[in-house]
Amino acid sequence: MRVSAMKIDYRSMIMRQRLRRTVIVAAALIIAAWAGAEALAQGKAAGAGSGELDLWTMGMGLLGGLALFLFGMEQMADALKALAADRLKDIIARLTTNRYMGAFTGAVVTAIIQSSSVTTVLTVGFITAGILSVSQSVGIIFGANIGSTLTAQLIAFKVTKLSLLMIAVGFAMLFISGKDKVRQYGTMIMGLGLVFFGMGLMSSAMNPLRSYQPFLDLMVQMERPALAILVATVFTGLIQSSAATTGVVIAMAGQGLISLNVGIALIFGANIGTCVTALLASIGKPRGALRASLIHVLFNILGVVLWVGFIDQLARLVVDVSPVAAGLSGLEKQAAETPRQVANAHSIFNIANTLIFLPFGTQFARLVEYLLPEREDDKIVSTGTATEWTTQHLDLDLLAVPSIALEQTRSEIKRMARLVMKILKEVMPGFISNDPRIADRMLEQEAEVKYVGQQIDEFLVQISRRHLNQEQSEFATQLMDVTADLKRIGKLIRKDLGPLLHRKAEARIAFLEEGRDGLLRYYDSILASFGDAIRAFEENNAELAREVVRAKPGLIRQQRDYRATHYDRLDEGKPDSVAVSEIHLDLVDHLRRVYSLSESIAFTMLEGYLDRRKGERMDRQKAIASTVAG
Repeated sequence: MRVSAMKIDYRSMIMRQRLRRTVIVAAALIIAAWAGAEALAQGKAAGAGSGELDLWTMGMGLLGGLALFLFGMEQMADALKALAADRLKDIIARLTTNRYMGAFTGAVVTAIIQSSSVTTVLTVGFITAGILSVSQSVGIIFGANIGSTLTAQLIAFKVTKLSLLMIAVGFAMLFISGKDKVRQYGTMIMGLGLVFFGMGLMSSAMNPLRSYQPFLDLMVQMERPALAILVATVFTGLIQSSAATTGVVIAMAGQGLISLNVGIALIFGANIGTCVTALLASIGKPRGALRASLIHVLFNILGVVLWVGFIDQLARLVVDVSPVAAGLSGLEKQAAETPRQVANAHSIFNIANTLIFLPFGTQFARLVEYLLPEREDDKIVSTGTATEWTTQHLDLDLLAVPSIALEQTRSEIKRMARLVMKILKEVMPGFISNDPRIADRMLEQEAEVKYVGQQIDEFLVQISRRHLNQEQSEFATQLMDVTADLKRIGKLIRKDLGPLLHRKAEARIAFLEEGRDGLLRYYDSILASFGDAIRAFEENNAELAREVVRAKPGLIRQQRDYRATHYDRLDEGKPDSVAVSEIHLDLVDHLRRVYSLSESIAFTMLEGYLDRRKGERMDRQKAIASTVAG
């Protein structure tokens, strides 16, 4: 549990994420280069009779449009997450073992963050962090696929003519307004405009392909479902976004380049390819996280297997329920109708799969538990007896939603506070019994407190690098302050209380009974104040925090009375009084500093975090004035 080991642990997590992204990007570039070379060779071989393509212009349009599309999706998702932060947190907090409620939760969360992959990654993080069990995650993973259909429906609307206006309006709201909510709405509108603008660029870039025979021949081959599913799976796995694949498919459909049947098969492949993100997120995680990823894979693959033989029937159903483009015929009619039909097929496919498989959620959980049995190492970590506990409970995957990451940090700070309380409860028994083993145990436990505190600091730094609103930034600052105070108490135990107990035990100095009783009363009061400060933090209880601050005058009187009584005993020349005097006074002073840090935690609570939902902010001076007046 040394500091260096902690830093290597934590940084390796970040390095692993970066390595995964690097490998994916490198693979994408290699395949893109190969595909580009093949396209160029085919273009040259086709000759003038097939119509020459301006590959440079097309490539810029496709890649630029895809980049704007993905960036717009990310901007829109970030804004939605910021706007719905507390609601999202409450939705997760109210989860029950009811898998139907879990499916609804998964659908809502995915609709907010605009990515079923991210929802599954978050679910993996929640399982790792102990927020969810594998059985609870089944419904969420199933429901995530329903939520992802909103993206397909959204991009199927042909509003590209309004895209630049949306970008301009969103930009104005983002850079003119000083209010967080207005800026977030602006970011969302601008992101949506970028999505549609990127769609328009991709669609325009594909227009020449309508008369390019080699590409049309390739699309004929895509009528084979297995090939279309494979292509979409690989593409989605590389870019790690089923929404992007859906966007490309709808853009192709909007140009009349693919039929509805091909579009459905490509959507099936996108559903399988999106599992790659969750699988990558579960690498190096405990069994529960791997199980959640496996559920995601099994659900999506089984759903495709179930429907792949009924693509024609699904296409006919979709045509019946989708709007018709009156007054058009041929390729123009196909280009006008197919985008909406593909989006509707995506919705029907995912909703039907969820309804079919949801009753078998328990069986899914049992199957993955059978396929991936728990190892002994995972059992040790799950009990909280290993240093990896904190690393896993402050999972980097949770950073995708800062509000949830902050709440998880708060939970880990609670655990840190309980560790500190456990050590403090051993202080007086150790001093009274003169047992050096208690001092050793205190120092060992303090090393864990130090480790947890450093992990929390690292995680809060990662959170602070995200786009936080003012409320989240204040919350992060409050958490940093409380963590710092708990670390200072740990340092006090390591530097002062532990060595002092060792010194007393080695000298075999015993407290006189009358001095010991006063010391115990003072110690109990200090311990009670620390306990109240921690409960104030755990329960968001401002009144308890005020009680800690109000206890100060009484503790000062108690300390003075104890010192006066102690000096009286010295004047009387009672046996051993001189020998224990220094230890007595040092111990009282160290306990007083424990109270000062408890008071600091209480003031942190009173400075605004506890009452922020009521709109009541206090600075430290107002908190002091309010408490003293009360």
